[in-house]
Amino acid sequence: MPTFRYETHLPHPRTEVFRWFSRPGALVRLTPSFFGTILAEPSDGINPGSTAAMGVGVPGKAGMWLGSAAGTVHGMLPGLPKWARPEVRWNALHTDLVPGESFTDVMDKGPLASSTHTHTFADGEPGTTVMLDEMHYELPSLVRGRWTHRAMEDELGRMFAFREQQLLGDLAFHAAHPGDPQTIAVTGASGMVGRQLCALLGGGGHTVLRLVRRAPRANDEIFWDPDAGVVDAAALARADVVVHLAGHPIGGRFTQVTKDAIHQSRVRGTGLLARTLADLSSDGVRRTLVSGSAVGYYGADPHAASAGSPTPLVESDPSGNDFLAGVCRDWEAACAPAVAAGLRVVNVRTGIVLSAGGGVLQRLLPLYLAGVGGPLGEKQWQSWVGIDDIAGIFAHAALSPSLSGAVNAVAPHPVTAGEFARILGRVLHRPAALKVPDVGPKLLLGEQGAAELALASQYVSAGKIQDSGYAFRHADLESALRHILGQQ
Repeated sequence: MPTFRYETHLPHPRTEVFRWFSRPGALVRLTPSFFGTILAEPSDGINPGSTAAMGVGVPGKAGMWLGSAAGTVHGMLPGLPKWARPEVRWNALHTDLVPGESFTDVMDKGPLASSTHTHTFADGEPGTTVMLDEMHYELPSLVRGRWTHRAMEDELGRMFAFREQQLLGDLAFHAAHPGDPQTIAVTGASGMVGRQLCALLGGGGHTVLRLVRRAPRANDEIFWDPDAGVVDAAALARADVVVHLAGHPIGGRFTQVTKDAIHQSRVRGTGLLARTLADLSSDGVRRTLVSGSAVGYYGADPHAASAGSPTPLVESDPSGNDFLAGVCRDWEAACAPAVAAGLRVVNVRTGIVLSAGGGVLQRLLPLYLAGVGGPLGEKQWQSWVGIDDIAGIFAHAALSPSLSGAVNAVAPHPVTAGEFARILGRVLHRPAALKVPDVGPKLLLGEQGAAELALASQYVSAGKIQDSGYAFRHADLESALRHILGQQ
């Protein structure tokens, strides 16, 4: 039976590392989008008898193409059944646990003939940990061979290199935020950013409450219906911090119906939470509201009058005058009741979020992997941020008492559309010279949607978030893409 081994050296004590694995969110944080998706998180942590489920895709670039193409289609047609995804279910069962030293899980059902994965933890140099992953596996008899064994080893190498960087980054984040555990309520918790944020917070020992629009099924869920102006205020009072991420997706044609949904979903929900938290402030608890916003606040082309390299946009710069700028202004203004009541309020102006599991990068991958990718325009500035850093920035905002007001959530080094295309092509070892004509996004998004989304140019500063103490995991685009896509 083949055995795959991977050793990781961590500059943190063994008790701290083992505790991280035993907390909620570890599996979400360690599962790369290029490998699969989490269908069910562990039912009882790493304790024997705990079960979890993943959807595992085809390995390699072929699997990345299939997964990104299917994700793009599902994003456009969310009503498609889940079985239409190109994934195979992997059920895992935890079988053995030696507290502080090791734990083991086995594949109960899945694509392999068998799989047993043991994590062993030992003390390294003083204050450090050596973690050994050992995976004993057997390929199905029909596909056993030298080529398939090598492909399996390569895919496991990609996955465990990703896991190593995730673990190092998360442990460093928690070491930089050593305060008392907080209770943090999150809207949009099941979304692309929300799921990673909840998992990151859980790994730090914080209690995460999820706001849901159905009847709560567990003690960590809070009912709310922003369209009806209803939220369970008594349950929300348990929270020290509320992080508001929910909002109607932006990315389709800007019809009047869509524009109304984009605006109302953000303003109504934010206003409801701000008013509720203001009312709760009479109990003497000083709570925090961290609300989403976007760099669209500055307008689609705030540098139109600039010659040469533009001056980076900072939080005090004026808002633009287009539709999305107006949405962002009203979105942030809806926090006013919380500000007036003395709450700490942070408005996180998010840039282009990069993830293989959703958003613009997922939509680009099928084209680039097929060799027909290329820039949409050449000189437009794209202020991007990796999925782990946007989750980290929201968590940092929640846990940093001195941070307030608007803050740009972008990486320190924006790139032009042409640079983005060339770097993505280099990371994937694919050409990136096929320029996309403006008519393409205009057909998909309409004239206004294309101008404010696909063709927007925004050079945004990350100075304030860096000055507040946030350390970026991926400050440059190439390192971010290599990590996200497993192309180290």
